[in-house]
Amino acid sequence: MIEEDPKELVRRGYNALSDRYDEAFGGGTKYEACLRELDRHVIAAGTVLDLGCGSGMPVARTLANSGRRVIGVDISDVQIEKARALVPAAEFICADAATIHFEPGSFDAVVCLYALIHMPLDEQSLLLTRIAEWLRPNGWFVATTGHDSWTGIDPNWLGGDATMWWSQADAATYRSWLTQAGLTVVGEEFVPEGTSGHTLFWTVKEPHGTPPSAVTTR
Repeated sequence: MIEEDPKELVRRGYNALSDRYDEAFGGGTKYEACLRELDRHVIAAGTVLDLGCGSGMPVARTLANSGRRVIGVDISDVQIEKARALVPAAEFICADAATIHFEPGSFDAVVCLYALIHMPLDEQSLLLTRIAEWLRPNGWFVATTGHDSWTGIDPNWLGGDATMWWSQADAATYRSWLTQAGLTVVGEEFVPEGTSGHTLFWTVKEPHGTPPSAVTTR
């Protein structure tokens, strides 16, 4: 028996339940504290990459409305079409975040919330290295990762008929991967969800000799 490509499960799951996902997780109102902190750190005319942008709500919309140039990437064509309609001020690309290419030094910030954990583990560490290359000096990378290691599926995700797939390492592994990629961890916060949760990392690509300041979203 040939196992199905997990990325195809993710794509189909978000295609099927795009609206239900936004309804279940707060749509345009989620991540408020995180976005306020990001606004404080990213220059007003900065360029931001939103990896796993979903419908563009609220990350791409908030950053685009504040004058930043925003590029969103998502594997779900339904989510991308929705994002283009909801956030016309941003640019959206339907692509696999693990294989998309950008020139080094393209972004002042990269945001990847609840998206890494939908990628195979061996691709996650490689992607973090590439993200570090895409950042400019003093550029920020903000990501939600696993807190505990786990790989599995939900065959009735969000109460629907779609299957969703996740694969995540633990927080210590992500911290190590981020450091190896050349990023400095300046903030780490446990984000509870159900009986477990995730870890929110704030990292910066600092120029040599310039110490970053800590951040908090509380």
